[in-house]
Amino acid sequence: MDLQLNGKTAFITGASGGIGRALARAFAIEGCNLVLHANSNLAWLQDFITKQDWKDRAIAVQADVSDAAATQQAMDAGTKRFGRIDVCVANAGRWPTPDELLSDMPVERFQETIAINLLGAAWTARAFMRQLKPRDDAHGASLTFIGSTAGRFGEAMHSDYSTSKAGMYGLVRSLKNEVVRLDPYARVNMVEPGWTVTEMAREALNQPGKISHIAKTASLRQLARADDIARAVVMLSSPGASRHITGEVITVAGGMEGRTLWSENDIDEDAVRQRVRE
Repeated sequence: MDLQLNGKTAFITGASGGIGRALARAFAIEGCNLVLHANSNLAWLQDFITKQDWKDRAIAVQADVSDAAATQQAMDAGTKRFGRIDVCVANAGRWPTPDELLSDMPVERFQETIAINLLGAAWTARAFMRQLKPRDDAHGASLTFIGSTAGRFGEAMHSDYSTSKAGMYGLVRSLKNEVVRLDPYARVNMVEPGWTVTEMAREALNQPGKISHIAKTASLRQLARADDIARAVVMLSSPGASRHITGEVITVAGGMEGRTLWSENDIDEDAVRQRVRE
């Protein structure tokens, strides 16, 4: 199938992280130009780009996504280099590692998580929309938010994170009706990963019994790879595969339901780890 992404430009926030790198590779395979965002890891991201065979059609941009003006400048750099942005993926986010009751959580932690995860996604969408205009070929633009099953089911001891991701539902359902005023074929969706093996999740996943605790709530009894998330985003971003899909949330979590489906005796942690490596 021709996904009709070849030659289009994708703007990806948080591109230095595990899911971000997978997104960059997946869109590069489809022939996209890439505007890859990082904040503190800009030098690493620039070095990563130089090692790719698609380096001539990619640039790195820097911004603190909680800063609307800085995020706009990063988007402007992409449009200056490539003329327009056709695909935007709001992926940047943080997962504070300490488990904390809301009653004990510092106010600053809650505010920072909301500022980066939720407001950062909103400012990314805002900057994308400000340069949006119809294409002559009627291939509509695409905006995809990276949410989390924590926004659907909650995440005890991480209410800041789950709240930031739950807020993205409002963005998806509102912006799907706004972007079409700028591009009549533009679409807005969300991919909602469950636990995914990335650097951000590694500390939590290394806790004894954590993988069994997670896998017993999923039909497939396994964890996601970053590539699993990236492929879902590419599909939703494609005017060839998803021309008539907007306002939707695709959960990529192995059938997670937020309840126990298997006993811990049914979970082989070593086998789960091995499947992720394969």
